[in-house]
Amino acid sequence: MAHTFDELVEMQRAADAAQAKVEQLRDQYGPPTREPWSAQQTATYETAWRAWRDLARDVQAAVTEHAKEQGKARNDVEADVKKHSRHPED
Repeated sequence: MAHTFDELVEMQRAADAAQAKVEQLRDQYGPPTREPWSAQQTATYETAWRAWRDLARDVQAAVTEHAKEQGKARNDVEADVKKHSRHPED
């Protein structure tokens, strides 16, 4: 499925938000080796981690497809998407 640049930016924002959630949970729960996580904490963390992984995979695939369709270098498209998703005022 072809994606517009704006769709790629939104996909990247979703992946970034999912990553932030994983990092927030990691900070909140602490290292599992220091104090074991409960089953609920483990399930919550693993669900968040899988969501991040899946969103990141999807945006990477979409960026690759978009770059091919536009005849641009993939790394240039990825850099533009990340720049616009994280610094929209630029």
